[in-house]
Amino acid sequence: MNFNNMKTIIKKYLVAIIMLVTSINYANEKATSINTIDGKKVRVEFKAVKKGHTLSIKNEDGTLIYSKELKNSGNFSQIFDLSKLEEGNYTTELEKDYEITVKYFAVLDNKISFNKEETIFKPVIRAENNLVLISKITFNKEPLKVSLYYKDELILSETITRTASETILNKVYRVSKEKKGDYKVIVSSNDRSYLKNFSL
Repeated sequence: MNFNNMKTIIKKYLVAIIMLVTSINYANEKATSINTIDGKKVRVEFKAVKKGHTLSIKNEDGTLIYSKELKNSGNFSQIFDLSKLEEGNYTTELEKDYEITVKYFAVLDNKISFNKEETIFKPVIRAENNLVLISKITFNKEPLKVSLYYKDELILSETITRTASETILNKVYRVSKEKKGDYKVIVSSNDRSYLKNFSL
């Protein structure tokens, strides 16, 4: 691939990232809410969800207690009876295409109290010809670990950190055109891992 073709691919990639940031900003304007009912039940509401998004509840160890793939696009509302949960800290997570909305709550004396909420942005991983393009929005300084495998053999491992002025981490890797076959990329951040398989 010549330099001009590579520049074209990277430009297309950056345009896609700008569109992603715009769509995320728009999505964040949509209201989400969790209301406690009688101290033991909660009504979880999300607006502008898509079919295939996943709602889950986890304990503080990360053990999955409940998981549901949303079957319809639009607004989602459901009442959960959490009175049977043991005392402790939990999260509800709505996993979307490019981000995860995490709401933290605690169960104490059979009552539920909600704490902070955060948005975790998932990395965007694309493979174009023999290039692997990785981008992730990050407002914290959490590092990004990238592991690249060729036929299940680790061929690259790198940890990327952002500078103080960066809000988007971008990285481009080139694999050999001579090595035909199956590849996979694992990107890890925020104690979560994301997998992308591709072939040459």
